[in-house]
Amino acid sequence: MRKKDTYHDEEEEFTEPSKSELKRRMTALQEMGESLILLGDKQLAKIPIGDERLVLAIQETKRIKSNNARRRHMQFIGRLMRDIDVEPIEKALAEIRAQRQDKNNIFHLLELIRDEVLEAGLKGVEIVMDRWDFADRQQLRQFILQHQREMKQKKPPAASRKLFKYLRSLHEQQPLQP
Repeated sequence: MRKKDTYHDEEEEFTEPSKSELKRRMTALQEMGESLILLGDKQLAKIPIGDERLVLAIQETKRIKSNNARRRHMQFIGRLMRDIDVEPIEKALAEIRAQRQDKNNIFHLLELIRDEVLEAGLKGVEIVMDRWDFADRQQLRQFILQHQREMKQKKPPAASRKLFKYLRSLHEQQPLQP
């Protein structure tokens, strides 16, 4: 008969994270660091990074060309991020991603409207007028007629691009919801 294992007490709880959990956290911090590196200088300035060493390390990583050196530097950024509160950084990155997604959604919506207008022909003017009552009806007609001529002559779709830019300017004056 074997003795009960006296080393493991059922009531004893482990307070330290496992090695696997530590590795997952470190990898997450490195990925967050990679997201910070991919940001432009203006966007990076909006991120609330309290540690000046981390800001310098991020800027330095942008200049590194060697893959191995970059990988080591990313590990260094992950180590620096262990010592700071990353929650404000996560929130700021999530906000940037959400803004980027909204812009992308608006872009696709404007493309769909443009395609719908061009497909409808001159009746497409009303599609735009229903959304933006202040739009220039005559300019819309010109874009549509120019697009039809370009299609017949098999020319590049310049009118389509102009119409898209015009729709974007209308959206800037009175935004659509994505």
